[in-house]
Amino acid sequence: MKVVKFGGTSMESSQSIRRIIDILQHKYSQGEKFIVVSSAMSGVTNLLTQLSEQAATGINFKDELKELEKRHFTVIKDLIEVKYQNPVLTQIKIYINELEDLLQAVLNLKELSLQSKDFILSYGEKCSTFLLSQIAKQYFPNSLFVDTSTLIKTDDYFGNAKVEFLETEKLIQKFYTNNKDKILFATGFIASTKDNRITTLGRGGSDYTAAILAASIDADEIELWSDVDGMLTADPKIVKKAFPLAEVSYTEAMELSYFGAKVIYPPAMIPAISKKIPITLKNTFNVDFKGTQIKETVQKNSYPIKGISSIDHVSLVNVTGSGMIGKVGFSGKLFSLLARENINVILITQSSSEHSITFAIEPQDISKAKEVFNREFELEIETHKLNPLTVEENLSILAIVGENMKQTPGISGKFFHALGRNGINIHAIAQGSSEYNISVIIKNKNISKALNAVHDIFFIELTKTLHVFNVGTGNIGSTLFKQIEKQSKYLRENNDIEVKIVGISNSRKMFINEDGIDLENWKNILEESGEKATLEKFTEKIKQLNLSNCVFIDNTASPETSKFYQQLFQSNVSVVTCNKIANSSSFDEYNLLRNTARKRGVDFFYETNVGAGLPIIRTLKDLMTSGDQIIKIEAILSGTISYIFNNFKGDATFHDVVKKAQELGFTEPDPRDDLSGKDFMRKMMILSRELGNPTEEKDIKLGEILPESCIKAPTVEVFYEELKKSEDYFNQIKKQAENNNQVLRYIGKLENGEATVRLEMVDCNHPFYNLTGSDNIISFTTERYKSNPLVIKGPGAGAEVTAAGVFADLINVGAN
Repeated sequence: MKVVKFGGTSMESSQSIRRIIDILQHKYSQGEKFIVVSSAMSGVTNLLTQLSEQAATGINFKDELKELEKRHFTVIKDLIEVKYQNPVLTQIKIYINELEDLLQAVLNLKELSLQSKDFILSYGEKCSTFLLSQIAKQYFPNSLFVDTSTLIKTDDYFGNAKVEFLETEKLIQKFYTNNKDKILFATGFIASTKDNRITTLGRGGSDYTAAILAASIDADEIELWSDVDGMLTADPKIVKKAFPLAEVSYTEAMELSYFGAKVIYPPAMIPAISKKIPITLKNTFNVDFKGTQIKETVQKNSYPIKGISSIDHVSLVNVTGSGMIGKVGFSGKLFSLLARENINVILITQSSSEHSITFAIEPQDISKAKEVFNREFELEIETHKLNPLTVEENLSILAIVGENMKQTPGISGKFFHALGRNGINIHAIAQGSSEYNISVIIKNKNISKALNAVHDIFFIELTKTLHVFNVGTGNIGSTLFKQIEKQSKYLRENNDIEVKIVGISNSRKMFINEDGIDLENWKNILEESGEKATLEKFTEKIKQLNLSNCVFIDNTASPETSKFYQQLFQSNVSVVTCNKIANSSSFDEYNLLRNTARKRGVDFFYETNVGAGLPIIRTLKDLMTSGDQIIKIEAILSGTISYIFNNFKGDATFHDVVKKAQELGFTEPDPRDDLSGKDFMRKMMILSRELGNPTEEKDIKLGEILPESCIKAPTVEVFYEELKKSEDYFNQIKKQAENNNQVLRYIGKLENGEATVRLEMVDCNHPFYNLTGSDNIISFTTERYKSNPLVIKGPGAGAEVTAAGVFADLINVGAN
């Protein structure tokens, strides 16, 4: 025998009720025996609550009541043959008339007691279950409607009554024995006192009804049908990657449901646990899916936790004072007082010094808690042995649950790391000795971010999502989008990372979509759907969305963009940038950004500031982290200058080489912007700072390439004329190098705390001698690489390699 319960969404419409009948017909054809429990139609309990409260304030309810009647009548006319409709319509009409009389009484009296409210709410279940039983009677002639208020007996705590199990079990067993030949259709949610006054069992009371019936008749299984595929690892409305669990233990289900997983009402498991009856959670709208089975023992899986749950909108109450220290029974007295006032304590934590006790309650209970505390501990407060209660509001509880957590090292560390990395402050922590649950209290505004971050870190077979906001859509930005799109499948399959571009901005337009932007069509989306761009608004939107694993990419050369790094770090957003302005500004600014990122636990990656796609900064950091001592760094970090001096040989003139470099697109529109060496110098300054030196631009000795007449030329055209006039100067230094079997190289050097950038002549023994094309090169001479320096060489400019460097930094954020 099974007890099969259908929730409100399963009873929502003619179409969904038709699905219920199909499910029952299939069970019947398989020889299954069952009792059916049903909830009110979807939204009806909320409507009846609203109408009763409106009536108590004098607001008329008749139009809504008419719609409620019409909704039930529509189902009758859709699903019951015409010749059988009249008695069903009549009974529903009787229920609606009774309901109208009750609401009218409330309207007249302007008073709504909990007892009256329970009575009014009971009609939702009466109407729906009677309706379902009469539809089923067309297929199962032995169907019988059962008003469970005659079978389930409770105390008189209206609104959330407590079941009197001994009497209830006797009544159910007797009724079941007398009707074994019937298919019972029982109302959920409602019961009655000993003197037959209607009570309700709480908002998940239909689950509870099913469990009470099952335990009373020793049923084989309880099936709870709703609109979700069982119990999921997290709330799918918040965590898109949440997935169904095949099985969970009673303990795990109890913990998850208590902490917000709404697929099952926690008290419903108590009768099932007492008789060890398995509970299966099924989806009316996905019948073939197996759902989740809740039972006593389950097989271990590979995940360290089973699920993540949360309770929104709680308040944290802090009790402090020296009068608590060593005082036996204080906690007992405090919580007994709260229980006496029906204040539910959701979570408790206490300092080891016994100087403070912190507990979480619902916000509506705050005033009552303060009142009872001030009254009962008035003397202690006056003598300053206890401090007045302090309250923190707008909080949520986040809990991770699972039997695999027991005695598994590192669970708490991973949990807190995920929260800390995303800038989520913990206000309180609680963990039971059973180790099935770790709960934290955080700001309500961070709950979505926290759920997603924690889900990503514990369910490692899923991809970790990086939410990326990109500024700059020029050559580098557009190339980066192509690379991300091309590599997305590889990243998911091999790195467990999903890069989701959720924001794009350039100097004109910006567009943000939390679900991600289609990278195949981003240009059209930005142009057609984007709004006017401002960095202030773009940054503010990043902070407002408060997404997990958030990364800001700066693919511009704008000094304005870098001004926002600091506030992004403070909002726990990582920054990846090819814009070197922030790192080449004052040392204090450079240091502030690095320190803020470190303190906030986020990343600041700028590999492309120095060598485009070459792993220069990363290599330097690895050498230093591993304890190697840097003796000297030599580098050519300008692809433009590299090309010019690599080709300034033989009969080539300096003028022609520079002109050719500009024609190939290697130089800026004014080649002096490259040949001044200032960009190269800034790269060397960044490297010097990475070594720990407080280097400013003025500390670097910059050797000039060009004669003063070329530098001061008023236009580019005049500049080229001056180059021709200076040909003897350039030929002289070229000839000097050739006579000594050397080549000209513009080299940056860091040694003994000094930084220089100047033109040098090097022979065949120097690692830069054979440099070709527009490649960059860097040589690290260290204690480990003293006789044979570590050399990194490759393309140092271009959209492809720079975008690849940005991409690599982005993936490194995902690895942390």
